Amino acid sequence: MAHYVDLLWNPEDITHLGRKDRAPGRYRAYVPDELGEELPALSRVAQAASEDAVAVLARADERIGDRGGYLNHLLIRSESISSSWIEGNSISPKKLAIAELLDHRAGSGLSTRVALDVVANVRATEEAIAELGDRERAPDVTTADIERLQHLIEPRLEPGLRTEQNWVGGPGWSPLRADFVPPPETEVRRLVDDLAGFVTATSGNPVVRAAIAHAQFETIHPFVDGNGRTGRALIHTVLRRADALRNTLIPISTVFAGDTDRYIAGLSAYREIPSRLDEWVISFAEAAELAAGNAVRLAEDIATLDGEVRENLIRFRAEQGITPASPRSDAVVVKILSALATEPVLTIERVAALHEVSAAAAHRALTQLADAGILGRTKNQKGKLICWTADRYLALVSLTERSNRVGAGDTGHGRPRRGPPVPAVRQLGALRP
Repeated sequence: MAHYVDLLWNPEDITHLGRKDRAPGRYRAYVPDELGEELPALSRVAQAASEDAVAVLARADERIGDRGGYLNHLLIRSESISSSWIEGNSISPKKLAIAELLDHRAGSGLSTRVALDVVANVRATEEAIAELGDRERAPDVTTADIERLQHLIEPRLEPGLRTEQNWVGGPGWSPLRADFVPPPETEVRRLVDDLAGFVTATSGNPVVRAAIAHAQFETIHPFVDGNGRTGRALIHTVLRRADALRNTLIPISTVFAGDTDRYIAGLSAYREIPSRLDEWVISFAEAAELAAGNAVRLAEDIATLDGEVRENLIRFRAEQGITPASPRSDAVVVKILSALATEPVLTIERVAALHEVSAAAAHRALTQLADAGILGRTKNQKGKLICWTADRYLALVSLTERSNRVGAGDTGHGRPRRGPPVPAVRQLGALRP
């Protein structure tokens, strides 16, 4: 059964700690109950909410259909931008997209360290979901799989579960003043083993399964860093394995960015003794419905924009006397337009390789789209043209990100200079692209 354990905090190196953090004392760490392989009973209200959410997700997945291929990357990109705010860093969708294309160019002057970190997170999240979300590739989810998932997201850290106590939130660098203290390190492997078994074997409502798996993971907080991002990927994994979503990635947890207090309240309810699981499931189900609606709207906005930019191109060609005004379907400009949602930043080399055309043909097409006002020209600090950008498409990602931005601090910001290593101190903040 879930319980608290009393532990002693007595920091060895107090030289650079504040007065309040130097003091030893006792704190309480929460140890959740194991999940097993059966879903717990829910109230009729919570059960109805979860069933409604499953139906809404299915309808959204069907409406988006094949468009989910490009939409997923946009949603993960936006989610990763929001994640960077937890670290106290900010990056625009445009800078991120440029970094995705140009991170191999050391001299571009446009790919910051933050941008490259977020690029790595986007790619790792996509790979992780693809691996664990496919039951054929991963018939059983194991603790080793979850460790690898986290290491894909945080490759600079040593792989493996944490071997020290961590804590969440609080005004200083001490578990005595933390908002929440996860289970001690001695309990982590047992609990993650149980969580992996739950993800593998549990059947029933996929929204309930995802809600419980996410809350349990965030409660265990099993890694030194990357818990928030790994916990989000776990939601995608559960829904994909359950075939609740086949086309589209719906970043449910990120909806809580608009109501961080509710997210924390939901997790706190989950951790009550006895657990107020119904409250958490209802909040999660409502977030699922909102996220599904946002994904459908983004897909529709992109489809509308696709039509507008094509009309703009035809109008421009007609004004310039270019015939035919409506280009053939195999024209390079049309091929570029059809892929702008997933390829919003382009170079001559990228267009030539992507569409198997000459560099000269790629340059002519990019120049025409820029002259038509569809693409913008981006230069480096020396004024050299580096790439072309589809700013209106990037603006859609920016709008999604801004409306769901995560703003959260953690005890990492309170770390004293030259102080002891900071354990996992990720704020249990809400998460949204």
